[in-house]
Amino acid sequence: MLIEEILSLQDILEGCRSPPKLSSYSGWVLDRVISRSLQETPLSRSSTPNESIPHTDDQPPSLAKITSPASELGSSPLSSAAPSESKGNEDLRLLETDHKVHLLVLPSKVTEVEGCIWMYKEVHRLKGKEGLRQRQEQQEQMMRVVSDMASEQLKRFDELKELKQHQEYQDLQEVMEKSSREAQGQQEKLKEEHRHRAKILNLKLREAEQERQRQEELERLRKEEGQERLRRLYSIQEEVLQLNQQIDPNYRHKDLPRIDLSGFSNRGNQICGLVSGLIRTTSERGFPTQVDVANTERALQEMRGLISSMQQEIATALEEKRKRDEEEERERKKELQKQEQLKAQTPVPAQHPRGKEQKEVLGLQVKAEESTMQWYQQLQDASDQCVASFSGLTDCKDNQVKNIRMDLQKAASIPVSQISSIAGSQLREIFDKINNLLSGKSVQSGGRTVSVTQHPQGLDFVYYKLAEKFVKQGEEEVASHHEAAFPIAVVASGIWELHPRVGDLILAHLHKKCPYSVPFYPAFKEGTPIEEYQRILGYQVKDSKVEQQDNFLKRMSGMIRLYAAIIQLRWPYGNKQVTHPHGLGHGWRWMAQMLNMEPLSDVTATLLFDFLEVCGNALMKHYQVQFWKMLLLIREDYFHRIEAITISGQMGSLMRLKQFLEKCLQRKEIPLPKGYLPSSFWRS
Repeated sequence: MLIEEILSLQDILEGCRSPPKLSSYSGWVLDRVISRSLQETPLSRSSTPNESIPHTDDQPPSLAKITSPASELGSSPLSSAAPSESKGNEDLRLLETDHKVHLLVLPSKVTEVEGCIWMYKEVHRLKGKEGLRQRQEQQEQMMRVVSDMASEQLKRFDELKELKQHQEYQDLQEVMEKSSREAQGQQEKLKEEHRHRAKILNLKLREAEQERQRQEELERLRKEEGQERLRRLYSIQEEVLQLNQQIDPNYRHKDLPRIDLSGFSNRGNQICGLVSGLIRTTSERGFPTQVDVANTERALQEMRGLISSMQQEIATALEEKRKRDEEEERERKKELQKQEQLKAQTPVPAQHPRGKEQKEVLGLQVKAEESTMQWYQQLQDASDQCVASFSGLTDCKDNQVKNIRMDLQKAASIPVSQISSIAGSQLREIFDKINNLLSGKSVQSGGRTVSVTQHPQGLDFVYYKLAEKFVKQGEEEVASHHEAAFPIAVVASGIWELHPRVGDLILAHLHKKCPYSVPFYPAFKEGTPIEEYQRILGYQVKDSKVEQQDNFLKRMSGMIRLYAAIIQLRWPYGNKQVTHPHGLGHGWRWMAQMLNMEPLSDVTATLLFDFLEVCGNALMKHYQVQFWKMLLLIREDYFHRIEAITISGQMGSLMRLKQFLEKCLQRKEIPLPKGYLPSSFWRS
């Protein structure tokens, strides 16, 4: 509505500003004026043409003359029926045609008309101006009203907006409070469920703990019963072994030199093997059952029956021997009577003392010296302490610790297995790798980084395994390839010099596997099983079977050769001012103690030959005359003692020793051993 009024006012203003135009009614007005002017023509003509009506600046010319017509025109009814537009146009044409005629005739009428027109225009202009002013005031008033209404509407809008925001805030707060209440309720519900589940879990835990305690009690009882049965098995085994010791296949009774007990011995060994197998099987399975105990008891009864049968056979043989002896005694007496007649004529030759008398003459020993045994025991105790020090590493069941143990064992054993006489540079790399491992540095082994610092007991473990590997190389590699003793020995000697504990452990392992390297001949102790005693002597016993003598001598030979190489070699890159940790003096001591002890069949000859072949040249250069005296003693005296106890099937080692001694004494020189590392080797 406001916009329509504004547009109406603009139309009014546009109409006032446009130039005035004659209306369609102007023709009718002029027609009336002209008709009246024609009636008054005589009057006009009578007046002088030069007459004029005075006028002012505010009025148009001839205003006075047209006053009455104008009044008449103004008083004439304009609201009467107006002529048509065509008629007005015709009047205008007539007016134009007659303009020149009437212009001079009716000047006062024209002036009057012009004055009326001007007055009409002025009145119309003033009315329009007043109407415009009123319209402007009206519009301004309307604008003020509209502005006030708009301000009020804006306020109402702001109030409404603020009200909506407040309502939205209230709704949001209510939603949040509702969510909080729901969350608290859910939390309380979860707490209640948690308490319920915790109660159930506690009940289950108590039940599990009670079940565990019951199982532990049952396990404890089972273990006690098993341990009792195991102790019973061990006691049966001990009794069986003791009974088996009474069956000596080489048994020679002073009255029964020809009795054969090999059948009893074989059966006794079979029974011992059966009992040992049962115990080993039950140990792998866990604890023995009652059936196992019954089987071992049956074996014990059989062993007792075997002993009884043997004793009966011996008794029977003794009775038969007694009868034969009586007959032989009678025959001997007869023979003596015949010999007495020729006794005075037969000379008695002088004989050398033998047996016990000969031992007393030479002062030979059956066992090692006390100081040597103390040294041997100290080394074994040190080895046992070392094993106990890393028990936490070996007994741990954790997979990570097992991996560390395996990596350390590989890092200690693999480099020793790679030792060879190919090149000195390769040998030096192996030595540096072992030395770095023992020094706490990281080394690469099997594509993994290994260090003894990975476990607190890692260093002791590596010490033990490294020494064990060195001795095992002598037992296996050197035994098969005698020249391999020198590269292995030079590395072992260098490591021994830098890490003395490794050297002590090497000696402990060597003495345990080869007691003749002490030298030490272990004596049989009452109650010791035969298999265990054979292990103490250095034999390998597997499944109650003792290894062949040739294989045994081969292993002993390899370890003695390694020992003989170690005492004469030093690491060429070590400290020359430091003495050898286990030098030639120990080799001289070993030789002296071997010659001061009674020889063993086949063993003594083999070990003396191996030791002299490897270390003889070094001992000759160091001890010179004293060494040659020792060789003469061996050839002239000790060799005959070895020969006296050697049977026909064991003469090979004795002949090798004899040929070696004769060759060296004849040439007055002991050659360098095969495989000895020359100085040029270290430049390769």
